[in-house]
Amino acid sequence: MTHPGAGREDFRGRIGTTVADSEPWWAPKTGAPDGAPNVLVMVLDDTGFAQLGCFGSEIETPNIDALAAGGLRFTNFHTTALCSPTRACLLSGRNHHSVGMRYLSNVDTGYSNCRGVITPKAATMAEVLREHGYNTFALGKWHLANMEDCTPSGPFEHWPLQRGFERFYGFLGGATDQFSPELTVDNHPIDPPSDPAYHLSEDLVDQAIAMLAAQRSTTTRPFFMYLAFGATHSPHQAPKAYIDKYRGRFDDGWDAARDRWFARQREMGVVPAHAKLSPLNTRVVPWNTLDDDAKRLYARMQEAFAGFLDHTDAQIGRLIAFLKDVGVLENTLVVLLSDNGASQEGGKHGSTNELAFFNRTHQQVADMLPDIERIGGPHLYNNYPLGWAQAGNTPLRFFKQNTYEGGIRDPLIMHWPKGIAARGELRNQYHHAIDIMPTVLAAVGVQAPSVYRGHPQLPVEGMPINYCFDDAGAEGRRTTQYYEMLGHRAIWHKGWKAVTMHRPGVPFEQDKWSLYDTNTDFAECDDLAEKEPARLAEMIQLWWAQAGQYNVLPLDDRGIELFSQRRPTPGGPPRTHRFLPNTPHIDRFAIPDLRNRSFRIHANIERDTAAAAGVLVANGARTGGYTLYIQDNRAVYEYNHLGRSTRVTAARELHTGPARISVSFAKTAEHKGRLTLLVDDEPVGGADIELMPWRQSLFGMDIGRDTGSSVSDAYVSPNRFAGRLIDVCFEMDDDREDLARHARVEARNALTDQ
Repeated sequence: MTHPGAGREDFRGRIGTTVADSEPWWAPKTGAPDGAPNVLVMVLDDTGFAQLGCFGSEIETPNIDALAAGGLRFTNFHTTALCSPTRACLLSGRNHHSVGMRYLSNVDTGYSNCRGVITPKAATMAEVLREHGYNTFALGKWHLANMEDCTPSGPFEHWPLQRGFERFYGFLGGATDQFSPELTVDNHPIDPPSDPAYHLSEDLVDQAIAMLAAQRSTTTRPFFMYLAFGATHSPHQAPKAYIDKYRGRFDDGWDAARDRWFARQREMGVVPAHAKLSPLNTRVVPWNTLDDDAKRLYARMQEAFAGFLDHTDAQIGRLIAFLKDVGVLENTLVVLLSDNGASQEGGKHGSTNELAFFNRTHQQVADMLPDIERIGGPHLYNNYPLGWAQAGNTPLRFFKQNTYEGGIRDPLIMHWPKGIAARGELRNQYHHAIDIMPTVLAAVGVQAPSVYRGHPQLPVEGMPINYCFDDAGAEGRRTTQYYEMLGHRAIWHKGWKAVTMHRPGVPFEQDKWSLYDTNTDFAECDDLAEKEPARLAEMIQLWWAQAGQYNVLPLDDRGIELFSQRRPTPGGPPRTHRFLPNTPHIDRFAIPDLRNRSFRIHANIERDTAAAAGVLVANGARTGGYTLYIQDNRAVYEYNHLGRSTRVTAARELHTGPARISVSFAKTAEHKGRLTLLVDDEPVGGADIELMPWRQSLFGMDIGRDTGSSVSDAYVSPNRFAGRLIDVCFEMDDDREDLARHARVEARNALTDQ
């Protein structure tokens, strides 16, 4: 007799009438190979080739240096020049254009090379290892899901838990305030902590240790942990003691620092003895030509960066100490890398409010000096100037975003006592971020699948670098690697490199290519294009062949202006939104788009007492945004334009009971208009407002509170509304220009620093 329960699963035992005449069966579970190592991949953000102590700088990174001393430093490791693409490479083992991450995950341009997510045809390292018995954990920066999808209701298909990780604690975007981060746990947002002593890097390691303590207490399975710090991406923020530690240590400037760090690099062997120090990049001026105010400001910005990196190193030390204490460090493959070179995004003078950078407003020294004592602390979103970024990339040329070595040659350290016999050695073979996943899989003893959950898989394009773990003289196995970022292009082939710096709006066929022999020219100082035109022509032709092979085309030189467009939606983007009380924090890329258009905001409330006050809706932080709140029994709307606030307070007090608090903005010119504050549809105040054109804020939106670094200094976060909030509704007119077109014109009128 066939029992009806037998068809409910692929049951391979035998069903009888009773247990006595039946045979049980359990589906086999795939386990990790015997002796497979744990894997810890730690990613630093915007950390240049020279900035770790063991790669040349004088910034104190003793715990990272100890990993290098007990393992290997790779001095010829390369990335994509930008964060999301590099992370896609290292987690998928494929080139970033191949998997759909040409640029940042913020945008989907409508082409398969720039979807802003990793295609399901490229299973991630977490997905592969989980299938082989690993517990998988992700902490810190994700930035591999379309930011428009990072809402409390998803869609979640490209969030960490849907791409192979069993736990996640971190932030979904590209950067966040280290004191008031936009935190997500697993699949839901949480409010940032209110502890004044809080710092994200400490929190991430606390959470990492807690996850691993629980895991080691309940199973013997190996783990894969992906820990992507916010450090050292802007804002450069750290506990004050770490910043004060570096007071005065950079007063002699970036030229002197470059000289010292370069000498240390040659002494260490990080760069060859014949290497040259590259000339100052365009727009980086000699330190001795600066006035005293500029020197004082710029040195303080570098102190904040150094304290940030030093503090991060201390957290790494805590995690490594935990692994050692519980007895698993010996068989843990630790991989530490940076995602790209040091960042040029602070501009010529640096910045105390990076929202200014995203809105084409360049802060001057005089603008920032009043805040010099607050650099590195809460409420500032600071980044250092170009000169310190070039020092961070010593001895290389150019920066993050560029395909010169300063953008793509980055530190890589591997530490695995059980699997790497060498200690404290250097490896000079040419490697790329796509090689990380194949290296890990080779160490574990598994292969990437040809089909994963019904999706035929793209071939893995990286190659394991385990071959050189214990053989410094092993011949490098990579012969060719292409690069493309924001129209900048390069090709490396058997030691030769052709590279071009693209300028937005200039036809690609007019780009000037340079040629370098990287075997003898570590920092790309001697351009051989005129001496070897035939070789250069061959290299350029090879680049086009690689571009066709790896889905690079179409070329696209748009950058920040892509943030001004949203994916098409059926019926067009919604012009009305309704938010209910208790709505969780909403990411800035998923909120109502108020840029350059007329709009209205209505908050429907009820109050039993005139003392009931607090925030009704807030978007942004102290760096910029807007907030609608009740204070002293009056409605208040405040627009924070890059730290300069326009505050509109109602001319009369509110009544108790039901009320409708509204803001109406009538556009009168591009990014400008008249704002009116209303109570029960009656005007009670107004002001002329200039809207930020390209980025509304660096922080998302809250309903009924203002979490994190508050938009206004008139109240203390979170300032929850004490009455009853019924809803907050947005209405938006369609009277704005095409933001993407306008932004493209602006971008080409204000060319990036080159």
